[in-house]
Amino acid sequence: MIPSLTLISRKESLLTLIGNTPLIRIEKIADGLISPEVKVFAKAEWYNPGGSVKDRPALSMIQDGERSGKLVEGKTIIDATSGNTGIAYAMIGAVLGYPVELALPSNAGNERKRILAAYGARIIPTDPLEGTDGAQRVVKEIVARDPDRYFFPDQYNNPANWRAHFNTTAPEILTQTGGTVSHFVAGLGTTGTFVGISRKLKKLNPSIRCISFEPDSPLHGLEGLKHLPASIVPGIYDPEIADESLHVSTEDAYRMVRRLAAEEGLFVGPSSGAALCAAIEVARGLSEGTVVTVFPDDGSKYISERFWKE
Repeated sequence: MIPSLTLISRKESLLTLIGNTPLIRIEKIADGLISPEVKVFAKAEWYNPGGSVKDRPALSMIQDGERSGKLVEGKTIIDATSGNTGIAYAMIGAVLGYPVELALPSNAGNERKRILAAYGARIIPTDPLEGTDGAQRVVKEIVARDPDRYFFPDQYNNPANWRAHFNTTAPEILTQTGGTVSHFVAGLGTTGTFVGISRKLKKLNPSIRCISFEPDSPLHGLEGLKHLPASIVPGIYDPEIADESLHVSTEDAYRMVRRLAAEEGLFVGPSSGAALCAAIEVARGLSEGTVVTVFPDDGSKYISERFWKE
């Protein structure tokens, strides 16, 4: 007998898959480096339908725009991106029927550009030397010329970004660890992931230590992460939240990415390698505890990068 099915709309069937991602324990790489009483876990955010952690804030910002009346039928979603948030906008825009335009540094990987094109997004190439800071400036100029045409979520300054993680990612971490999480580690890009999760964790348990990390140099290869001293600091960033701040080199992150694939069977992107570098550094200083970090995406958008062969 064929079981009865509850029919839901196409919009609901896809967008309701955002969130509730698995929490994976990192064992082989951690073995011998940390105390047996310390556990390291990572949120596998590539399980989101758009393939990254950015599905969460993108949906949150779009829904907030609809509730406020700033995003209505006929408007175009526009923002600056290094890739993942843009892909999330494009995927959600395709579902909801909104055109999407994205300012993207012209040196962004071909995989990201092809994914955006597949979703129907229009790419506005920007100066590669200015990174996402330059892309932000370009978007602001475009919107200023034709404000009625666009909905500009402004992911770097929109509180709906960090609220997505406050409302979803942090509660998932608490539930999945049975409330045992003692340390949370995340990288800084828009800073929404770190700010939102940390605020919620500290609200529910002030003893949880929250550690941020960023690239150790302004010139780095860690897509989605910012070296804040050399960048436009996002308006949603709160420097008072972090109990500690770490720096990770691009080379260490690349080595960790290769190890994660070869030893743990986890094919992830460079920012995930950086996250594990920072999480292991925190874990090595503990005699007991549960360290949780976030793996923002998988390795499919970086498959043509040379670091896989090194």
